[in-house]
Amino acid sequence: MSSYEYDEACVEAFLEQQLQLFPEKVAENFEEAEAFLEDCMAVVCRNQDEVMAYLEEEMDIVGMSPEEILDAEEVFSIGDGRYLIVEG
Repeated sequence: MSSYEYDEACVEAFLEQQLQLFPEKVAENFEEAEAFLEDCMAVVCRNQDEVMAYLEEEMDIVGMSPEEILDAEEVFSIGDGRYLIVEG
């Protein structure tokens, strides 16, 4: 089940990868990144299957391969098998 809980790994992953979604940084430090994720209600998914299920409901992903979906600019790999979905 996806959630809105942001642990240190989630926040750090967003802080490091934010430029894949935004043309310039939206957060300069951990606290700003955490506040941004809370404000936009970013979603934490436990695995690729949860990413697919969430995006099937929220976006038009028909015809996209799993690789294309996981490479979408809104999808951030946390590095431990989980993913963060940030809708800019």
